[in-house]
Amino acid sequence: MRVVIAEDNVLLSTGLELLLSSSGYEVAEVTTDAEGFLAAVDRHRPAVTLVDVRLPPSFRDEGIRAAIEARRLHPGLPVLVLSQYVEQLYASELLSSSGGGVGYLLKDRISRIDEFLAALDRVAAGGTALDPDVVAQLLARRTQPLSTLTRRERQVLALMAEGHDNATLARKLSITDNAVHKHIGNIFAKFELTESDSGHRRVRAVLTYLEAR
Repeated sequence: MRVVIAEDNVLLSTGLELLLSSSGYEVAEVTTDAEGFLAAVDRHRPAVTLVDVRLPPSFRDEGIRAAIEARRLHPGLPVLVLSQYVEQLYASELLSSSGGGVGYLLKDRISRIDEFLAALDRVAAGGTALDPDVVAQLLARRTQPLSTLTRRERQVLALMAEGHDNATLARKLSITDNAVHKHIGNIFAKFELTESDSGHRRVRAVLTYLEAR
């Protein structure tokens, strides 16, 4: 079974390569960034991929965004995401994509070799593999959307719900326009409203606020 790995940590990528090779997998390529991962998928058409959430250059969410893009370019491509934390903004988008063959495990699970290999096999076969901690955090986000907001973000959202524009928000809260823009961006991220969202993000955020209340 051919595998492509996207992991910039040399110790971890080497360990994964040795583990998979000794377990009967063919590691076609190990890449260290999102661009290299997408190119490797094109070259090798792997049976399954392993992708770290954080990749160069910013080490934020390049990996998981590359995984989403790879599945867009190659529908049904099995992807198992590995991370030290839950990137909630893109995790939901990845896990809700059609075609199956997706998983999201925290890196601590790799040490449980049998469980890790079973999860990889399940994803390769078109199933899902979700870390219990990932499930718990995603469910908490969906059931309590307002609980993730700071006090200031709640104030901004409440004024947005009243129909005020950014300049009015800044005046009413005695903060700068840049601060308003930052708070609104945080609200969009916490409500998982990406730029590709088909609806108007400001309207969607207000609707989420009203439904939660």
